[in-house]
Amino acid sequence: MDKLAELYVSQIVRLHGVPISIVSDRDPRFTSRFWKKLQEALGTKLHFSTAFHPQIDGQSERIIQILEDMLRCCILEFSGSWERYLPLIEFAYNNSFQSSTKMAPYEALYGRKCRTPLFWTKLGESKIFGVDLIRDAEQKVKVIRESLKIAFDRQKSYAGLKRKDIEYQVGDKVFLKVSPWKKILRFGRKGKLSPRFIGPYEISERVGPVA
Repeated sequence: MDKLAELYVSQIVRLHGVPISIVSDRDPRFTSRFWKKLQEALGTKLHFSTAFHPQIDGQSERIIQILEDMLRCCILEFSGSWERYLPLIEFAYNNSFQSSTKMAPYEALYGRKCRTPLFWTKLGESKIFGVDLIRDAEQKVKVIRESLKIAFDRQKSYAGLKRKDIEYQVGDKVFLKVSPWKKILRFGRKGKLSPRFIGPYEISERVGPVA
């Protein structure tokens, strides 16, 4: 936890300041008393998502899945030296178009497009020949961008299978999903044999478009 706090200050607070809130899963490191006290002292609110309610911060959940897919592809592509190219992986992601913001994260942060080695010869800004570092970085970023596109497409196909544009109104009747718990007696039955949905219940108040 001491090491995590040190990294948090040196890598997050140093560059971006103290966050207003942090959304994370319920990892023991994030639910520990030390981490809670540290964030309380900094004035940051902690919001924990759960396995059955990822929509608490669905965008972060989706980004984490995309990054996992992208890292998996890069590990397979670069074999034992993949950790050397982590800065290029971060660079490629930060300069990839995001459908949610309609721009790349770099452009959203700085208000302008990023100059990259991949477009130097196209824009006529600089022509560098015979520099192995630039050539190697250019090739690796192209591979990473292809892996990123594969990850985006895969996650988009998963998300599109069960996605429906449904908006509930006060007075509508809905069923509630109940997750089965081991050794818990519910509705006269244990575990997986207990009902998955209960209701219908009438909506008395709306919290949001889908809540």
